[in-house]
Amino acid sequence: MKRFDWRDEIHRLDAEADCVRIMQILNSHEFPWDMGRALGIALYRTYAVPSIGELLGDTDQFTGKTQKRYDDTALILGNMIRHGFEPGKGRDSLRRMNQMHRSYDISNDDYRYVLSTFVIMPVRWLNDYGYGWRKLSDHEISAITHYYRKLGKYMGIKDVPETYEGFRELLDNYERDHFAYTEGGRRVSDATLDLMVTFYPPRVAGLARKFSMAILDESLITTFRYDPPSKAMRKSADIALKLRAKVVRRMKPREEPLWADMNPNIRSYPKGYDVDQLGTFPATCPVQHNVDPVAHEELYGKEGDRPAEAAAESCPVGTGPTEAEAAEKAPAGSCPADAGSAEAGTAETGKTPVDERA
Repeated sequence: MKRFDWRDEIHRLDAEADCVRIMQILNSHEFPWDMGRALGIALYRTYAVPSIGELLGDTDQFTGKTQKRYDDTALILGNMIRHGFEPGKGRDSLRRMNQMHRSYDISNDDYRYVLSTFVIMPVRWLNDYGYGWRKLSDHEISAITHYYRKLGKYMGIKDVPETYEGFRELLDNYERDHFAYTEGGRRVSDATLDLMVTFYPPRVAGLARKFSMAILDESLITTFRYDPPSKAMRKSADIALKLRAKVVRRMKPREEPLWADMNPNIRSYPKGYDVDQLGTFPATCPVQHNVDPVAHEELYGKEGDRPAEAAAESCPVGTGPTEAEAAEKAPAGSCPADAGSAEAGTAETGKTPVDERA
């Protein structure tokens, strides 16, 4: 196999119809390390939005259980890329993500912004910053855009941008208007940076922390109120990443795929994992969690996904048991979850109402 064979295969595919396959090649063959770094920065940026940073800080999921949240996020997103949205781990991961998100009061605008970070940051990392061993083509950028538009649709997000330029404008405007310091966001940021340091040998922990700070842009440093990295450290980090790109360019192409669950930094599940148990399960009332709260006939058909299981009990808003009772009574295959938020499908929050048939 020659160095640019994967690129050539991508350009024989259709950017929209084959967007899942193109994402598989980009993430597991062409740029597995880079895509991981770009996704990490994409998620990290969201902590600077007060409504997101405070929510994550309040739940304690990204501060008290940082490693598990890192692992769960990587596995859920990685499974959808690896397996697509067909029945199996890909669709199960989509369902689990939707269930988890619908347990919290998240606005449609915040959903749109987070989605935009997934589209924009890989392109900025590889192309704009120059850290990729080659640049993404317009065809590949189009495929990335189509993939996340599809994911946004299956998440029930409204008014998803139609083009890469639309996503870029959304991200830049949202960050300009919303980035602000919060205690919760800073706690989540600190916990995330602390976790990143553990991925390196202890003897270089201090340098790893400085390196991580050096690749953050000024808007993030300012928002989180960190001391700015020195110009020398920023320059050193930039040179190191560009040198790495030059080395990778001269390496043989990766013939065997490298998927998210092969990442040694994912350490919470040494004996394997069950997709239905990934993520968070807020405890207020027992709700079946083997159904998808966002119904899409295109994805699931008119009867929804897992229709027999979807006939399980549900909890009226405001009548759920206490957290302790919920934990005790929740049947197998279900978990204590927030019934109130499941019915918050209003224009104000931009959330899709739960369809228990889905």
